[in-house]
Amino acid sequence: MTKKFFGTDGIRGVANTFPITPDIVLKIGMAVGIKFACDQQKSRVVIGKDTRLSGYMIEQALTSGLVATGLDVFLVGPVPTPAVAMLTKSLRANAGIMISASHNPYQDNGIKIFHHNGNKLNDQTEQEIEQLILQDLNNYLAPPCSLGKVKRIDDAKGRYIEFVKNSFPRQQSLSGLKIIIDCANGASYNIAPTVLRELGATVLEIGTQPDGFNINHNCGSTKPQALQEKVLAEQADIGIALDGDADRLLIVDDCGNIIDGDKLIAIIAEKLHNEGKLKQDTVAITQMSNLALEDYLNYIGINTVRTNIGDRYVLEAMQKYGYNFGGEQSGHLILSDYSTTGDGLLASLQVLSALISSKQKSHQLANIFTPNPQVLKNISLTSKQNPLLQEDVQNFIHLKQQKLGNKGRILVRKSGTENLIRIMVEGKKLTEIQEISEEIAQKLSSFQYQNKKSF
Repeated sequence: MTKKFFGTDGIRGVANTFPITPDIVLKIGMAVGIKFACDQQKSRVVIGKDTRLSGYMIEQALTSGLVATGLDVFLVGPVPTPAVAMLTKSLRANAGIMISASHNPYQDNGIKIFHHNGNKLNDQTEQEIEQLILQDLNNYLAPPCSLGKVKRIDDAKGRYIEFVKNSFPRQQSLSGLKIIIDCANGASYNIAPTVLRELGATVLEIGTQPDGFNINHNCGSTKPQALQEKVLAEQADIGIALDGDADRLLIVDDCGNIIDGDKLIAIIAEKLHNEGKLKQDTVAITQMSNLALEDYLNYIGINTVRTNIGDRYVLEAMQKYGYNFGGEQSGHLILSDYSTTGDGLLASLQVLSALISSKQKSHQLANIFTPNPQVLKNISLTSKQNPLLQEDVQNFIHLKQQKLGNKGRILVRKSGTENLIRIMVEGKKLTEIQEISEEIAQKLSSFQYQNKKSF
């Protein structure tokens, strides 16, 4: 069944446009309250947010919907998405909600929902919530004597800081390391620097002055240029970039080079493998990960399992087969011994631990495999139909895959978080995959133009 509201990572859109409008968000809050209410005891929901201006509006609308259906609400303010997952479990809540559009610009916002165990919702639960949103919910309103209460948890930030610090080996210290941290003017702005300083590092900050509008603006894991420049200018040992809700990670080495999610997966997987802590010696990765990562991990005795794109699919595979580590090329890294969702800060501590143990420079630590060339393109979705559902387009992409053979891969998909079609072509020859990606992009654009003219 096609979902009307939920994408690959919750409900997302431009603030004050469908579905991120006060009336719809109110109904989302009511639907969540109805779905997660418990008859045996007073039910509660944790709500966190990042630093977007629209977070105030969404927080209030969600709270009203939850209270109206009889649930208590714990407000924890600006905290990373993984903090909401952790606090939902810690506070014995029935559900958790994070208000964030992750790496998107400030005008976007979204709603991510967690089960009581800190896991993101599965497809079935999302569909059940959607069915509730589309109903008249007045029959579910609580009587005046059963309305919920609202409480602000003032020490939520401190609880998460201690949780993250406890994942770092006690026998190690960050003393002697100069680290540049870029918090994307987002949810970790007053958390990540504190964690690193309390573990002993010398810390310089970027993106820690949020104003409601500057989240992810020329900073963070999707715009690392300022971090690269700062690392070189300050002769830092390493740079760490988080995104707006701090659930993804990107590293800059001491030479100013970017270390993406695939190499971070390799570094952490090898560390866990050498320590005997990598369950079943297997890592869950997505279809986006470079084939060179798979080859390297196999070479050092680590198996890989590929999943659909999205950190929740990585986690589903981990839980199904009993793995404890997985991640995405984008920097969503899940260490299930500690967290139930991607946690950029927690993952960065694992990388720093590996760096200390190796006694190497960060550029040496990351020099472990050479990725195959990949070309990534985004095509704005403008037609009323999805070109990827058309047989002619599917056949065209299939022919291009046949041309590449077993020396490369083509992945074309509709984004679950933005109105885009994403094209990824990987192969041995850069010129060849550039040509193929351009041909696919032209095919998609041509279809959309023809389709638009027909209306």
